[in-house]
Amino acid sequence: MQIRAAVSPGPGERFAFENLQLDEPRGDEVLVRIVATGICQTDAHARNGHLPVPQPIVLGHEGAGVVEQVGPDITDLQPGDHVVLSFQSCGVCPQCLAGHPAYCEQAMAANFSGARIDGTRGLHRIDSGAEEVSGHFFGQSSFATHALATRRNTVKVDKDLPLELLGPLGCGFQTGAGAVLNSFAISAGDTIAIFGVGAVGFGALMAARLAGASTIIAVDVNAQRLALAADLGATHTINARESDVARTIQEITGSGVAYVVDTTGRPDMLNHAVDALRPLGRVGLVAGGAPDTVVPAGKLAFGKTVSGIVQGDAVPQLFIPRLVELYRAGRFPIDRLVRFYDFDDIEAAFAAAGSGEAVKPVLKVASAGEHATKP
Repeated sequence: MQIRAAVSPGPGERFAFENLQLDEPRGDEVLVRIVATGICQTDAHARNGHLPVPQPIVLGHEGAGVVEQVGPDITDLQPGDHVVLSFQSCGVCPQCLAGHPAYCEQAMAANFSGARIDGTRGLHRIDSGAEEVSGHFFGQSSFATHALATRRNTVKVDKDLPLELLGPLGCGFQTGAGAVLNSFAISAGDTIAIFGVGAVGFGALMAARLAGASTIIAVDVNAQRLALAADLGATHTINARESDVARTIQEITGSGVAYVVDTTGRPDMLNHAVDALRPLGRVGLVAGGAPDTVVPAGKLAFGKTVSGIVQGDAVPQLFIPRLVELYRAGRFPIDRLVRFYDFDDIEAAFAAAGSGEAVKPVLKVASAGEHATKP
């Protein structure tokens, strides 16, 4: 079928809207009409050439929409179902089979290769002689009117929920909340600091409040975001431009925090994070980090650890419904973090994300009640 997509032509270039051809769904694939899709920093990094994705490519990996067609091997989804799309995994490697699909052995091929795991592509330029365009970004490429996903990264949600709000649960909010609830499994009375209160950081902050953490410290350089963090559950806020972060955390807690979620990826903040820990404390890195970042071994004395966290170590089909119910109950207010943009205003949405003006920009692609027709 023919679709309309925002194509990233090359590193740093403006998006180009194009009509493309999308394959019919294969056996385990799902054709989804995209209602809305969040913008994540990973999209920006890929667009700017900081991630190994082949361009031109259709990006987008926080899609939500309506199922239009399913492959013959799918029995638990049907046309008309409302779904949230998440990250892709192979389903058969040891990590996937052990319930840790975010650490899939084929994660790079599944999410960043621009093709299916088997190397084939379902997205094509209409002019067969034109340069090929890549897709399947995070198994979806949701900066488009339609996307091909698979059963592995498609999560059914109730139809009474606002689809336009739910897409970011597939990555940003899932990553932050999962870091706290899954990777750290924090308990009532625990102490935590969150470095960077963007979408991932706010997901972590709201999850820490849900878990009953006694001390929740938000660290950022944006005063408005720090004020919002205090409103959403932070017990303390620190402006990193105005304070020595590690020293201030030590002063607040007396002995350091048990956990730090670092969403910044900055070398200086990683050292602050380790210095802010109490003995046996843990730092979780959800933004990777600069390749030359070094933490002196002496700082890891007394059992301190630093580890990477991918997608909040979530199984999307289990974790996203949990977050949905928390949202429904008013305990995970993602609606306070979202700003909507028309699909055609994708450049303005990316600019707002880059400047920090919007915590979570979401592109409205279609309404939930629209019906697409195949040309």
